[in-house]
Amino acid sequence: MSSRMETKSYMVQMNGNGVCGKTTVNGKTLNENGVNRNGVHGNGVHRVNIKGALYPTKSKSRRQRWEVKPSEMANNTLNPIRAIVDGMKLTPNPDKPMIALSIGDPTVFGNLPTDGAVLQAMKDAIDSQKYNGYAPSVGYLQSRQAVANFYSCPEAPLEAEDVILTSGCSQAIDLAISVLCNPGDNILVPCPGFSLYKTLAVSMGIEVKLYNLLPEKSWEVDLQHMESLIDERTSCLIVTNPSNPCGSVFNKKHLQEILKVASRHCVPILADEIYCDMVFPGCSSPSMASLSSDVPILSCGGLAKRWLVPGWRMGWILIHDRNDIFGTEIRQGLVKLSQRILGACSIVQGALERILNNTPQSFYNNTIGFLKSNSEICFSELSSVPGLNPVMPSGAMYIMVGIDMDHFPDFKNDVDFTERLVTEQSVFCLPASAFEYPNFFRIVVTVPEEMMLEACARIREFCQSHYRPPSRDSNDLDQ
Repeated sequence: MSSRMETKSYMVQMNGNGVCGKTTVNGKTLNENGVNRNGVHGNGVHRVNIKGALYPTKSKSRRQRWEVKPSEMANNTLNPIRAIVDGMKLTPNPDKPMIALSIGDPTVFGNLPTDGAVLQAMKDAIDSQKYNGYAPSVGYLQSRQAVANFYSCPEAPLEAEDVILTSGCSQAIDLAISVLCNPGDNILVPCPGFSLYKTLAVSMGIEVKLYNLLPEKSWEVDLQHMESLIDERTSCLIVTNPSNPCGSVFNKKHLQEILKVASRHCVPILADEIYCDMVFPGCSSPSMASLSSDVPILSCGGLAKRWLVPGWRMGWILIHDRNDIFGTEIRQGLVKLSQRILGACSIVQGALERILNNTPQSFYNNTIGFLKSNSEICFSELSSVPGLNPVMPSGAMYIMVGIDMDHFPDFKNDVDFTERLVTEQSVFCLPASAFEYPNFFRIVVTVPEEMMLEACARIREFCQSHYRPPSRDSNDLDQ
């Protein structure tokens, strides 16, 4: 052999499974172990120059020192709730057990279990051993058809191809924003509103414009303000109904007014309807898609809240596009984006048809009845507390309470107010600054009734100790 090893080239032929077929060097076939096959996939031919070794050292400039930095997306990702709560000094009163009214998880206190039929569907799906492998990225066809059948109506028909299953409603929202928006675009988001919209959008370089909800009108949309924010770069209007954090429910007329604005400006809607059907008796709220004649809608939902299983991470996107405005491109875009993560949990998908079809109506009724009762207790108790202004909800699992900060000079803002409420009374409510709406706080009404009464009593005691009546000016004193 020559002391100087010659430069050779070889050709690696790949079969359809990503496994090496024949390997040749200068026309001669190598043993199949002569090359490393790990990490190579798909069909194709790869030519590699080698110089005395199978893996030559490439003469490239190298870094002189370690410098690993987070991406711009990571740096731009911020959850407003975490940003505020993590900065609060939350030291409960050691003499009073903590009552957390801050977490939108109905399972925390164990008083709202899911239905036995839901559990049995999951157990049977596990026992069948049919759902232990990968599902299609958009979900099993049978499971998607089950969702389509459950939510289809004459005004807004659905087929399996109109459904994409996701890892919770959060991923559904992520995919919907991602498919509709480019960096530099803007989206319209309710204020107060769910913080995830802004977290996702800003991380993608999308501007967030906040449109006002009106507490004096049970949190209806300020339509004039919303319309004034629309421009040529507005790529999506987000409507949350029923609302987190407000617990409000828009009626048919108001939803139609929102659709008219979207139609005038040709802006598609992302309808966050995770709380759909969680509407108190006496109220009704149809889906946005059932009222739309021309506006294309991506409706996001899931099992989390209505079936009381947020940890099961089962969500979906319902594509409503009767006038073919989205066309094939948006649908294909959603499919491509779903392939970044290989879909929702296969076990839950296997149980999904039975969960939707076998859950008794009494389960839904009992849940709604409890939430309404607790909301009425909270509203009644806090309405009589000087300095507080609760807004009665009509659905979901929240109530927003306004604070007359002028009457609480001991506190700088709603964050300071709620922080001291923890310190003195061991009651934790979420300051509405986390929803970009200062001087309110949000209460989650899923706690047991006796705990709700105790929490309201403590909030009353706290407010009474810090409330200052309106001061009268000198003219009033002289009279």
